[in-house]
Amino acid sequence: MNVRRRAMVLAAATAVLGAVAAPAEAASPSASPALPAGLYGSSDPTYDGVWRQSLALLAQHTVGVRPANSAVDWLTGQQCANGAFAPFRADVSKPCDAKVMVDTNNTAAAVQALTALGGHRAATGKAVAWLKSVQNTDGGWGYAPGGASDTNSTSVVVGALTAVGEKPARIQKGGRSPYDALVKLALPCEGEGAGAFAFQPDKKRKLAANADATAAGVVGALGKGLRVEPAKKAEAAACSDAGSPSPQRAAANGAAYLSKALGKGGHLMSALPGATDRPDFGNTADAVVALAAQGGADRAAGPLKWLERNSSAWAKSNGPAAYAQLVFAAHATGTDPRDFGGTDLVRQLNATGPAPRTASAASGAPGESGESAADDGSGGENVWWMVGAGLAAGAGIGFLLSGRAKGKRP
Repeated sequence: MNVRRRAMVLAAATAVLGAVAAPAEAASPSASPALPAGLYGSSDPTYDGVWRQSLALLAQHTVGVRPANSAVDWLTGQQCANGAFAPFRADVSKPCDAKVMVDTNNTAAAVQALTALGGHRAATGKAVAWLKSVQNTDGGWGYAPGGASDTNSTSVVVGALTAVGEKPARIQKGGRSPYDALVKLALPCEGEGAGAFAFQPDKKRKLAANADATAAGVVGALGKGLRVEPAKKAEAAACSDAGSPSPQRAAANGAAYLSKALGKGGHLMSALPGATDRPDFGNTADAVVALAAQGGADRAAGPLKWLERNSSAWAKSNGPAAYAQLVFAAHATGTDPRDFGGTDLVRQLNATGPAPRTASAASGAPGESGESAADDGSGGENVWWMVGAGLAAGAGIGFLLSGRAKGKRP
């Protein structure tokens, strides 16, 4: 993520600092009084509009739903002339200037969605060119242009590169590829957090295990994106050091860490600073995707079952990005998203925005285009992922958490 400055990220993050410090129960932003036509979700899109829209459209495509033209047009209309995307542009009639805080994460997510939908080669080509232009000399990307590389940002860009047919190993800066950056952020197989990925090195250049970053790192090291297929040939999820690990070895080590972190309960816990410990649904969904991508559907069976039993209320509260994360978890494990623990994720996702143009009868969506009121949240957990990213980048330590959670991140 280049083209935008850390100072701008800090300014955006500072503007919502009070919200970040609020109790977890108040995490979802308040509803926006005037939502743009075509946008998924009913909450303020300032910090996650492009992210949640991209995930929603990609998830719909994954399950055979053709999104409304207005939804696709809204996303393409958010792109700046240089190819980058910001979280949200309220007035797209004005050209992007230095005050528009474009970033790598929203840009890479939009690339993955628009590539899947097809017919947007010019837009995705410009976006990928911009991403390449802001690659760091260690081969990775930070959330903001010029920001230190982090695992989450590097991984979501790898997904965008792969989506358009690029070979991430060949995309280099300073002789280093995204895989070099990811391996450098992987912890060794000894000591605390063995095998995990760190978000970024701390001020003393030390690495600390981060489950959210690990889920992203596993997928990125495998050269995959937000939507993955289960591994056909699973590599053992056991941490093993053998000199400098290959990307595949780092992914296997990360999967071993995730399996341990999920524990007997089958879910991850929230790690946001100042937040009360509670189950982290978004990152657990990302862990399911990571485990399935590295080791096949069976390896993700435990956390998947936990999500099927417990994620319904979370998804309803957090809206399109959350439903999309669950759709990706279902897809990665060969699970029916229309009967996910008794919840029809496809119907619920479709209900958060404009009615799709076409969908199978099982989707529960209207067959023709038309606008339906968005009655769910906007993926609040992903909002906090983005806000955390801004805070971290502004403080000089990069961006924390993927929306992916979530939501998100979101």
